[in-house]
Amino acid sequence: MSRIGRKPINIPAGVDVKVNGSVVTVKGPKGTLTKEFHRNMTIAVEGNEILVTRPNDTKENKSLHGLTRTLIHNMVLGVTEGFKKELEVRGVGYRVQKKGKELVMNLGYSHQVIVPEIDGITIECPSANLITILGPDKQQVGQFAAEVREKRLPEPYKGKGIRYVGEFVRHKEGKAGKGAKK
Repeated sequence: MSRIGRKPINIPAGVDVKVNGSVVTVKGPKGTLTKEFHRNMTIAVEGNEILVTRPNDTKENKSLHGLTRTLIHNMVLGVTEGFKKELEVRGVGYRVQKKGKELVMNLGYSHQVIVPEIDGITIECPSANLITILGPDKQQVGQFAAEVREKRLPEPYKGKGIRYVGEFVRHKEGKAGKGAKK
């Protein structure tokens, strides 16, 4: 049996969980999340716990068991605490700022790059070179952070670009050029 899948998920105070067949709706202080899961998984709310069970030990059901439990756990975490991704902007003249509901970035292009907030995502700019992306849906927060990072990927020669906080970018040595010592 899946070690992750058989763990019960505790429902914190202030969180409401509804199960309608294979559709789970979790409502909490940070928002409401709804997701449909595979029909083979049995999801039940017993007291203040959510239990996920599988019908048999086929390879597919074993895989789905732990996945379903983890996704539901992330939904409960998302509506209580929320998820956060931090991006760091490096480069001379590179900076970001928040104007209304838009993220305005100067990334060395001839124009400003403007990214609007989407539903369920909040963008914060605590400093001129830091972007914080917040939201209750872990997948949506990660996807949005990846799309913002894609506007100027970190390059390996000077290290300029947008990277996750703590991300290591391997630096390469530049071209030797004429008259360089060997």
